[in-house]
Amino acid sequence: MKKLFAFTISFLILKFSLDFCSLTEPGCFWRIKNNEDDDGDLRNDCGFVLLVDDLPTEKSHYNNTIFEIPPRKYEFFLVLLFATNEINKNPHLLPNLTFKFSIIMGMCDHTFRLLDEKYSPKKKTFMFVNYDCKRVLTCDVQLTGPSWTTALKLAVNNRKPKVFFGPFNPNLNDHDQFPYVSQIATKDTCLSHAMVSLMFHFKWTWIGVVIPSDDQGIQFLSDLREEMQRYGICLAFVNVIPETMQLYLARATIYDKQIMTSSAKVVVIYGQMNSTLEVSFRRWEDLGLWRIWITTSQWDVITYKRDFSLDFFHGTVTFAHHHGEMSKFWKFIQTMDTSIYPIDRFKTKLEWNYFNCSTSKNNNSTIDHFKFNNTWEWLAQQRFHMDLSEEGYNLYNAVYAVAHTYHELIFQQVESQEKTKIIGLFLDCPKVASVLKTRVFTNPLGELVKMNHRESQCAIYDIFDIWNSPQGFGLKVKIGSYFPYFPQNQKLHISEDLEWATGITSVPTSTCSVTCTVGFRKIHQEQTPDCCFECAQCPENEISNETADMEQCVRCPDDKYANFEQTHCLQRTVSFLAYEDPLGMALGCTALSFSALTVLVLVTFVKYKTTPIVKANNYILSYILLLSLILCFLCSLLFIGHPNKATCILQQTTFGVFFTVAVSTVLAKTITVVMAFKLTTPGIKMRGMLLSGIPNLVIPICTLIQLVLCGAWLLTSPPFIDRDTQSEHGKTIIVCNKGSAIAFHFVLGYLGSLALASFTVAFMARNLPDKFNEAKFLTFSMLVFCSVWITFLPVYHSTTGKVMVAVEVFSILASSAGVLGCIFVPKCYVILVRPD
Repeated sequence: MKKLFAFTISFLILKFSLDFCSLTEPGCFWRIKNNEDDDGDLRNDCGFVLLVDDLPTEKSHYNNTIFEIPPRKYEFFLVLLFATNEINKNPHLLPNLTFKFSIIMGMCDHTFRLLDEKYSPKKKTFMFVNYDCKRVLTCDVQLTGPSWTTALKLAVNNRKPKVFFGPFNPNLNDHDQFPYVSQIATKDTCLSHAMVSLMFHFKWTWIGVVIPSDDQGIQFLSDLREEMQRYGICLAFVNVIPETMQLYLARATIYDKQIMTSSAKVVVIYGQMNSTLEVSFRRWEDLGLWRIWITTSQWDVITYKRDFSLDFFHGTVTFAHHHGEMSKFWKFIQTMDTSIYPIDRFKTKLEWNYFNCSTSKNNNSTIDHFKFNNTWEWLAQQRFHMDLSEEGYNLYNAVYAVAHTYHELIFQQVESQEKTKIIGLFLDCPKVASVLKTRVFTNPLGELVKMNHRESQCAIYDIFDIWNSPQGFGLKVKIGSYFPYFPQNQKLHISEDLEWATGITSVPTSTCSVTCTVGFRKIHQEQTPDCCFECAQCPENEISNETADMEQCVRCPDDKYANFEQTHCLQRTVSFLAYEDPLGMALGCTALSFSALTVLVLVTFVKYKTTPIVKANNYILSYILLLSLILCFLCSLLFIGHPNKATCILQQTTFGVFFTVAVSTVLAKTITVVMAFKLTTPGIKMRGMLLSGIPNLVIPICTLIQLVLCGAWLLTSPPFIDRDTQSEHGKTIIVCNKGSAIAFHFVLGYLGSLALASFTVAFMARNLPDKFNEAKFLTFSMLVFCSVWITFLPVYHSTTGKVMVAVEVFSILASSAGVLGCIFVPKCYVILVRPD
């Protein structure tokens, strides 16, 4: 009844697995956690001896020895049965001979206890299992694994050739200390780079590492740290687990706290099972610590539990050496003769936990159409493909390595005609070990195996993701591969439709800091890892849009500007004080209107030049002043419109020269008035100077000085076209840069000193008789002129862009209009309205 119940449970689990795997086909593997699969079985190693003779295999050959087979170790026996059967059918390998294996008694059961009891240096006989170390009879090759500690114990003081089929271990690669030991597995030379490539692909930058305190673990950490630094990935913590249990237990709580408090959600665990490292891992499982574990394939058998959480961080990513699909293996198990082999096929297929649940597309048999009398009958009809573990595949290659070794030794026996020796009996152990270490062959799957280069080759890795279902299934899905000999950017291949759990496709994260989004840049703090940072918004007119976590923002070109989010550069619009703008149009019309008005005043003065008031005001100076005012009004037009090199040079020079002429003319008129009316008793000499027109020399002298200043300005640092991108957001304002600000202020200061001198002289003559008092009008004109330009300076320097240009144009027009209005409007009124 108990067996029937167990059978029913297994049947229902199998049904669920088939339905579930249809969702993840074609890369789906499943396993069942049986109650009989005790954790202790995982710690057992196996030992085998490979034999060759010319006698056929008897049906009772594998039934003579009574031994217990733990469920987890069924794979090794199946591989040996398959490999030896395949070799015996190969006419080109060990022809006319029978290749067999025997089990080293006690191994695959209670390995460590028997080793400690039987293989102790204190015993003199060194009796162990099925051979006697006191007398060496044959040198048949032994296979041991998957734990290197067992192989190490067997290798000490033992001179029989051995092949270790567990993961490559440098401790067993010392040819001087262990000349009889060979390793079939490829060394994980490129494992650290493969793991870091995966981290970089998924943007995991904050990683924890757990290693044993042996040389292999320290070397792996050194290689991993170097690769992580190259890719900008940081170590969150490193747990170096002691090898001795007593020391580990003393520090266990420290290791627990370190990994539980760390924000790293991805942890690399590297090292041998059957050690304190495995104890630590199981302890973390019991504490409910869920992480994404990155490790090697030997760890995937213990990384599942019945407890299930939809937390993203509960998967295990394993790296396994790539090997081809052994389709003949499953066919062999389906058709093998159970009268020869003592393996219960039905029990084997249910308790050995690795099946490829990807059934054939043409297979229409489903659980709903179950018409067979028992589950085994139904299983036999299914098209499953077994997936070998890494140790199983290593064992398969090890069997072939030994077969090729025996083949070579027998060939040498035949060539040397050693008829005294029995075919297949090898007594020279060093020779057997030497031939084994140099074997190069191609296995039936097409893989080239070089026994003497296993430590220098880079392995191709298959990458699997393992997670757990609530029903107790450990789902193992192939998510990618790593090819070390491909170009750098093509080494890692990851599936695009990747799922981390049922229906969850988003990639888990493991970072020290929140990723800086576009528009922000990273700011590193002192004494913190590079992966830990704060985010700050990009400076003005700088962006970060290509990738996240940018170290520096990129400044937009001058013709572009950053948008509000500072993620893109937008094209700026070109702006300047144009005639099309309302402000430019108003200033241009004002300039032309005042120019026309000044022309009318000039025409009036020319027409009425014989009138007393025109004669009394020195009409020559009046003509010069009016012409200069016309030019002053017109020069303001140079500031309006699209600037170019010519207009930029003419703007300031014409403004300076024309206003100098106007102000110096006012000064000459003021001097003339003062000389004519202020002197009560003028001497003959002073009257002669006045009559000779010497005051008029003020105009060319003052203008010449201004010309010299402008010339020096143009020679040293002339004005040029400039682009103002700061004044208005999103606009490039084209303006004329003054070039030398000092020269500009010299010109403006010289002009202001002339105006101040004119104002001072006119102010002294303000009390002359009204009938002849032009000095009063000159005083007001200079007062207006000075007021305009004194106000201009602070306003000019407080504005930018085209507004600054408009301020200068307005000051030119206002000051020119002030001079025109204060001096000539009263005279025109008298000439036209009050000629009497």
